[in-house]
Amino acid sequence: AAVGRDMQVIPRPRMDPSLLTLVFLCPPAGAREDEPTCGRPLGIRAGPNGTLFVADAYLGVFEVDPATGAVTRLVAGGQEVGGRKLSFINDVAVTQDGRKLYFTDSSSRWQRRDYLHLIMEATADGRYNPPPGSKVKGQLLGPFRIKNLRFPNGIQLLPDQESVLVAETTMARIRRVHVAGLNKGGMDTFVDNLPGFPDNIRPSSSGGYWVSMAAVRPNPGFSMLDFLSRCPPLSVSALQLFSQDVLIKAVPRYSLVAEIQDGGVCRRSFHDPNGLVAAYVSEAHEHHGKLYIGSFRSPYIAVLDLQGP
Repeated sequence: AAVGRDMQVIPRPRMDPSLLTLVFLCPPAGAREDEPTCGRPLGIRAGPNGTLFVADAYLGVFEVDPATGAVTRLVAGGQEVGGRKLSFINDVAVTQDGRKLYFTDSSSRWQRRDYLHLIMEATADGRYNPPPGSKVKGQLLGPFRIKNLRFPNGIQLLPDQESVLVAETTMARIRRVHVAGLNKGGMDTFVDNLPGFPDNIRPSSSGGYWVSMAAVRPNPGFSMLDFLSRCPPLSVSALQLFSQDVLIKAVPRYSLVAEIQDGGVCRRSFHDPNGLVAAYVSEAHEHHGKLYIGSFRSPYIAVLDLQGP
């Protein structure tokens, strides 16, 4: 049975933790209109040799050396692959040996700054991409791709390294893509009909996976995002009448983080019904008994003590 409890803030220390900028992939971002030029780092992973792999929604996939600040672009954003542009690179996963990367491209039509258009129109033009065949700048090679996913978002390698989990945000489900072994190239459903719209997926210490959901699907109740994604003409009309900032405010600030195990079993969940602690959550990372929760809108990191009451 799932155990749910509300998120609580860990008491703030007398001195704030220090912040250190490791590297700038490009000049710091300004207004929304500057995003395509300034970039927007989203997914980030640590490699086995101490480097970081970063998925930038606009600029591409990078390898960053925290010790030296050196930056290597492995995949260029905006390039055309299979007749479609990489317009919204989202998350990245890396194998244990650091030789293969997997990443999601949420849309070939909409950019990150227009993510609500992608959600409301429920377009199926996203894809999971195979690893680059080599670390040659801008070169994307691989044996296969899974196309026509609906807002593919977070991605997570399974321990056997033969499958990856991919969150399909607008479908409220997580798919399992087989990248090696006898089922290579196949895909099945890991968990369906989630109570919210999944963003990133990260491993938990119990062998499950933390799934962050920035918005929930009331049950019973009415979900505006569910309704509009199933009625594209009405969604287009709403986007023409209202700005993205106005529409996003109509979505309840209910944040949910759930620990999902194989078979779709929810082991435990944490809720912030009013978004007072961590609104619009996008990732939950477990480390030494604490859950570090990120948001795609809030300018801070929330910390949840998993050993608490």
